[in-house]
Amino acid sequence: MKLFESKNQSKINYYGLITILLLLFFSSCSPIRNVPENEYLLDRYRVKVKEGKVKKEDLKVYVKQKPNKRILGIRFHLWLYNLARKDKDKGISGWLKSIGEEPVIYDDFLTEKSVTQLQSYLQSKGYYNSQVIDTVQFRRKRARVLYKIYANEPYIINDINYTSSDSVLADIVLPDTVNSLISKGDNFDIDILDEERKRIETNLKNLGYYNFNKEYISFLADSSVKNRNVKLVLNVNQFSQRNADGQVDSENHKKYKIRNVYIFTNFDQKEALALQDDYFNDLDTIYEKGIYFISKGEERLNKRAILQSNFIQPGGWYSLNNANKTYKHLNSLRLFKIINIQFYPIDSSPNDSSQNGYLDCQILLTKFFLQSYTVELQGTNSYGNIGVGGNFTYQHRSMFGGAEITDFRLYGNIEALDTSLIGFRNISNATELGGSITLTIPKFLLPIFKGERFSKQYSPKTQIIVGYNFQDRLEYRRSVANLSYGYNWDGNRYLKHYIKLLEVNAVNLPYASTDFKNWIDSTYLKSSYDNHLVSFTNYSLVFNNQNIKKTTDFYFLRLNTEVSGNILSGISELTKAAKNDEGRYLVFGVPFSQYAKMDIDLRYYDVVDKANTFVYRFFGGIGIPYGNSLSLPFEKMFFSGGANSIRAWNVRDVGPGSYSGGTKTRFPNQTGDIKLEANVEYRFQMFWVLEGALFLDAGNVWNLNSDEFEGGLFRKNEFYKELAVGSGFGLRFNFNFFIFRLDLGLKMRDPSLEDGSRWIIGNQKLTWRDDFTLNLGIGYPF
Repeated sequence: MKLFESKNQSKINYYGLITILLLLFFSSCSPIRNVPENEYLLDRYRVKVKEGKVKKEDLKVYVKQKPNKRILGIRFHLWLYNLARKDKDKGISGWLKSIGEEPVIYDDFLTEKSVTQLQSYLQSKGYYNSQVIDTVQFRRKRARVLYKIYANEPYIINDINYTSSDSVLADIVLPDTVNSLISKGDNFDIDILDEERKRIETNLKNLGYYNFNKEYISFLADSSVKNRNVKLVLNVNQFSQRNADGQVDSENHKKYKIRNVYIFTNFDQKEALALQDDYFNDLDTIYEKGIYFISKGEERLNKRAILQSNFIQPGGWYSLNNANKTYKHLNSLRLFKIINIQFYPIDSSPNDSSQNGYLDCQILLTKFFLQSYTVELQGTNSYGNIGVGGNFTYQHRSMFGGAEITDFRLYGNIEALDTSLIGFRNISNATELGGSITLTIPKFLLPIFKGERFSKQYSPKTQIIVGYNFQDRLEYRRSVANLSYGYNWDGNRYLKHYIKLLEVNAVNLPYASTDFKNWIDSTYLKSSYDNHLVSFTNYSLVFNNQNIKKTTDFYFLRLNTEVSGNILSGISELTKAAKNDEGRYLVFGVPFSQYAKMDIDLRYYDVVDKANTFVYRFFGGIGIPYGNSLSLPFEKMFFSGGANSIRAWNVRDVGPGSYSGGTKTRFPNQTGDIKLEANVEYRFQMFWVLEGALFLDAGNVWNLNSDEFEGGLFRKNEFYKELAVGSGFGLRFNFNFFIFRLDLGLKMRDPSLEDGSRWIIGNQKLTWRDDFTLNLGIGYPF
């Protein structure tokens, strides 16, 4: 790297100087500064599998001592700790110690314990002849540990038999062995055996055996050391308990039936604990459809919403699955902050069957506050235009008594335009006002189809949205009114479905400046800014296998499809409706749009550890206008740039293709029919609520059929030459309930420049105004 370059006279290369200063700054504080005499800093550890088919990542969990966390290879948290003075625990030194991480001192006891744990894990997987050897290398007050794994050949299940001491359960368990998780030829894996016990327990609990648990299942293993074969016997034992004389009595397991179901609709846990029996004596009870509804005072909540979410019915057999589904469906109502489902065995009467028992069920529900509101203020800075805006949201969780969620939202912002960018001399403001009402009904609602069974199984919701948006800018005045009706429901554990049967947008443009009108009239976007009607049907599929209880990798996929105008076009053709001068059919005197659109958003989250995560994202989309449309409606076109896209550019400031703008940048609405985008982001925890990120974004938008934007047409053999590339650094303030994000993007490759000089780094001097973009956001970008 050159620090000096000649151009008439020597000039400092500031970037090289800053890099060297940073390197000196980080290296000035040695990681072993606070390591005591005769001790060693745990520098690294490795797990190396020399023999055997075991996964290295599974083994690392059992290593008991890990070195200090690293960010990009740097012990950032240790570095913070070492900045503090040893003899001070208050002030700046105390703060640095609290956010930093003290050095991890090598401990031979923990190494020995790691060896023991690794050995135990290997044996649990059937590797009883395995060997774990640790090697420690000491150098310059640093210790590096190597764990060598010799798994060798595992013990194999050669035969498996199922038996049952309980004659009743034998008729259930033995036929169910076809679903067993244990197979001949598998490793003698203790974890798989335990999973099989859990599977049998769950199956029996779903069939009414409330008191059964996996501890009643035992294994007997007969192994041969010579050939490493295991003969396995699984036995289901009888129910056992001690009698009054201290003797253990054994009998067949009882099958339990639900006697009564009591639902407390506004249960107050604190008051119940304080008043004890007096609390329950002061409650009112209503009996409806076989369920006892218990509440304190008048209850406005419609019982139907709870009945629809309840799968525990009097007279039915106990089922763990029904209890779990009840909890899930009640939770999906978003009405209760506490849901507690309890079962109580009932003493049998002399006439009751000895093989059956009875349970009473109590469902204790504690509500959220039914009404809430939020007020938000925000500042904006786009293209140097400074603005201020705000949102007011009011929510009612059961406005009509049926657990319907109603959201009222009002928003507005005003922006002081830097009119020098758009060719005007006078100062002007841009105003945007709007509002919406969203009604979410916790069931599948159609005029001729109630879908009660569908609602029970898939927990659907019907959503109705009415909204209005008004924009008053120097170049145009525009309003959009919209109405939508649709559904969402659960597919399985990882899938969700969203469908809008109908969404209608009515766009009105009562005013456009002469310059803006002339520019629009010269492009294929003219129809996008005319008064028009958009009526479409939309379907989205979302897959997300994230496990919030575990720090593991996961995928996210959203697939979206949309069609518009086909029904209106068909009706217009059948009725032989008249066309306007542009050859477009009209509805109420306004042309409607006709198009098909599809996009995909795929993400992979590579969770290295709790402090480091890599996120990879790909987005691709295409929209095709046809029939009654020459172009996609403006609000349906793809755009790139901004806080959740290519962050080195502002919103709608990328493309299409290699379009360079020229005088047309007076109206920065650069959109396209095709979008391709890829992002890579490295996220790392720093200290306190502060997280950091390094990112690389690439992509662009293109037009499909028109080259009105010079260089904006998609060409399959050359599109990759027109990719915009940006990188940068971000800070996230993670307050748990929300995340405030600040991203600084740097342009690396600009497709609007001449071919051959599009890479900015190394080819031209960087300027803050042209090459850097600061983005503010809420939440992660993806």
